[in-house]
Amino acid sequence: MVTSPNTVHFRHNQAILAAAIIAFFGALPVAGARWYLLPVLLVPLAVALWAWRAGTDADAHELRLRALVGQRRISWERVVELAADPRGRAVARLDDGRQVTLPAVRGTDLPRLVSATGQPLPDAAG
Repeated sequence: MVTSPNTVHFRHNQAILAAAIIAFFGALPVAGARWYLLPVLLVPLAVALWAWRAGTDADAHELRLRALVGQRRISWERVVELAADPRGRAVARLDDGRQVTLPAVRGTDLPRLVSATGQPLPDAAG
């Protein structure tokens, strides 16, 4: 995937990745004790991969919501409103009435997200 230089990337805190790596090494003695406990190692590996990959990418054309596996693309034409929910997470309300939570984007990140569209921010005084 080629991203433009104007693409804004939002990712989860990288401390999650560090914790997953520590959990992997902590699970090695458990997984090594019995062969049927080897799948225990998959949990920290999945968390590490999710922490590295999941998030939101935004450019002038679309939003890309990335998960552990796959991604969802939403064009800006479908977005009616960007807002913060009561928990401080950013959400996009779509033209069909659905509400989509934007992974790794907080309500305080909304100005940076809007700047990725190339549109000017509304004047707070007006």
